[in-house]
Amino acid sequence: MNSSVIPVFFTVDKSYAPWLDCAVRSLTQNASKEYRYHIHVLHQDLTEQDIERIRSGVHSPFEITFTHMEESYAGLTDRKENRLRCDYFTMTIFFRIFIADMFPEYDKGIYLDSDIVVPGDISEMFQIGLGENIIGACPDYSIMEIPELVRYTEQAVGVKSTEYINSGVLLMNLKKMREVDFSGHFLRLLNQYHFDCVAPDQDYFNAMCRGKILFLDERWDAMPPEAGERKKVGHPGLIHYNLFHKPCCYDDIPYEEYFWEYARVSPYYEDILTFKKNYSDEKKVSDRECLRTLVEKGGALDRQDVTFRKVRERGERFL
Repeated sequence: MNSSVIPVFFTVDKSYAPWLDCAVRSLTQNASKEYRYHIHVLHQDLTEQDIERIRSGVHSPFEITFTHMEESYAGLTDRKENRLRCDYFTMTIFFRIFIADMFPEYDKGIYLDSDIVVPGDISEMFQIGLGENIIGACPDYSIMEIPELVRYTEQAVGVKSTEYINSGVLLMNLKKMREVDFSGHFLRLLNQYHFDCVAPDQDYFNAMCRGKILFLDERWDAMPPEAGERKKVGHPGLIHYNLFHKPCCYDDIPYEEYFWEYARVSPYYEDILTFKKNYSDEKKVSDRECLRTLVEKGGALDRQDVTFRKVRERGERFL
């Protein structure tokens, strides 16, 4: 075990390079300098220019390593039930499942999506004890006021909607994941049942880790609330611009000031401004349609013969 280093993992494809740069800059600026950190970026197609741009913002006590992942991984394919949201498949959503096997030198680590910023000290999150739990994560508050998705989590995934976690921010017990052969069970379930999912990797984490999750304070996965819903977190340690709630696409997104603080000092700043300027009304209509489709899909999946809950009730072992 390498106990002297805090490992932080990201998984990206090229389209997320600008957002990864903002995430890394925020993380390194605000983390306690009393520790050493190793940022691992697992990627499909970052260019050398992307790598050098992102690396330029990383200084001691931080180290960053970029690991190219194959475009295919045994047992993973672009099936409709594996698609992120309703329209987009990327292998990177599954890479986090294999981190424990890829990095046996670590017993514990943090996984982060790239559409985040970290105004808090990430070492505080790392120091949270997991005990025998497989992961630490926050409930996915973005689904709790959508009846169709509440029904999906409870009837199809088989977990209470208040305990359905967001897998974009994970405190990972890597030692425990290896002990229970987490990745092996995942591949077996994926290829035997081909579960139709609303959120592919996230639903597997929820179904497989049920009862073995430490629920973290919302400040470690603060998501922009919809108008009239829950209040903003007062002092967020980590902000997650989940789904379509991204300042690089829309105006007046809660917590947007945190994102622009780091975007302004990013070498991608002009690219980010251009991206937002070109985020057309047609794309925004498509976002709304995609969300509607996702909600409708979630509302119907519990009626399928093969769901996580039904398979578990038939006696299938998930871990």
